[in-house]
Amino acid sequence: MRPRKIFNKIIPLVVLMSLLGMASCLKGPTAKKDSNIDYWTCTMHPSVHSKDQGKCPICSMDLVPVMKKGGGETKPSPAQTEQTKGSEMKGLAGMPGMPGTKGGAETKAPQTSEFVVPVERQQQIGVRWAKAERKPLRHTIRSVGVIVPDRSRNWQFVSRVDGYVQKLNVTSPGQVVDKDAPLLSIYSPDLLTSEREFVELLRMRDEAKSKDARETPQRLIESAKRRLQLWNVTPEQIAELEKTRKASDTLTLLSPFRGVVQSVPVEQGMNVKMGDMLVEVADLGVVWVWAEFYENELSMLQPGQKIVVTAKSYPGENFDGTISLINPFLDEMKRTAKVRIDIPNADFKLRPGMYVNAELAMNMGEALTVPVSAIMPTGERNVVFVDKGEGKLEPRIVQLGTKYGDIYEVQSGLQEGERVVASANFLIDAESKVQGALKEFEQEKPEEAAGRQ
Repeated sequence: MRPRKIFNKIIPLVVLMSLLGMASCLKGPTAKKDSNIDYWTCTMHPSVHSKDQGKCPICSMDLVPVMKKGGGETKPSPAQTEQTKGSEMKGLAGMPGMPGTKGGAETKAPQTSEFVVPVERQQQIGVRWAKAERKPLRHTIRSVGVIVPDRSRNWQFVSRVDGYVQKLNVTSPGQVVDKDAPLLSIYSPDLLTSEREFVELLRMRDEAKSKDARETPQRLIESAKRRLQLWNVTPEQIAELEKTRKASDTLTLLSPFRGVVQSVPVEQGMNVKMGDMLVEVADLGVVWVWAEFYENELSMLQPGQKIVVTAKSYPGENFDGTISLINPFLDEMKRTAKVRIDIPNADFKLRPGMYVNAELAMNMGEALTVPVSAIMPTGERNVVFVDKGEGKLEPRIVQLGTKYGDIYEVQSGLQEGERVVASANFLIDAESKVQGALKEFEQEKPEEAAGRQ
């Protein structure tokens, strides 16, 4: 029975201690300062040191604790993180051009504190100035492409009769040929038979004594002409045959335009059948460029637009092209669409297979701008330092638009004609942080003296 009595006495004690622990948890943290905290600082401005919890004098963010030596720096809890985010948004609302709201109503935005950097100091750190000015905006789209022949100016000669290559006038690809220049000659007995029939029909028509007697030979003459044309005999060659009345067993193929020989798959004396490839000629007077543009740029392109093409082979020389086709199908991997550009190439400078650059410049209107070097990005915000005269500077948040070359479009936060720092921005920012830390230090000295008394 003795152990049972001891057990009955222990149970009430355990229950009492549990109740006291629950009561202390419900009370929450006490207001007593943690003796392990060395000081409070700002995560964005580590130079700020404060003995009490509060807000950063520079950016108005909540200060976080730093433990004494050996304790390490504490990480903010999720609640502190949310509180810090809220403080940052409040700080943004307090900057010029960023109105704050409270309870759904718009509140008056407080002015950002100015700080002073003496003119001599500005000269030492190399400060340069720029004005917020209204300028015309030009947006440039760039791409690369490959030169290819114009398919509508590419001609492939295919044998339409059986025969033999009697003479080869072009011997290798790359050879330039003029319009109506002979390419090759084909010996064909079938061609000789057809030309003899044509000449005989001409003789019959000429010897006919009446109009009715001439009608039948004339119909047969037209049929013979069409048959010869189907065999690649040109109208000029038919007219010459009609004039001389001398049938030939050789067909000479003539170039339809001034161009460059692309391929010669036959040899002299080679037997060819109907449908065999004989020679290919490309007219490079106009060439195509297939360039690729990203899907977010396609809305700016339309057929008929003029575009400038440059090639490394001809430094400093521009070729004027015209957008003629925009492929509606996108490459799923690269997210680009092919665009065809037509370029006049009378002197054959641009050659198939050559890489070129395509550049399209567009006028985007006019807007207030500042140099890119004047903007100091700080994460989600963009800050400029505005000159207030006599060494006074005001940090100000600006809302930026699109970047055009070396300037930014300013949507809000600046007025036309205001001067901003265009170089040494980070040194100016460092000066502001040092001054803020010194100001906080000077405010803490009277409080410490009052505490000692």
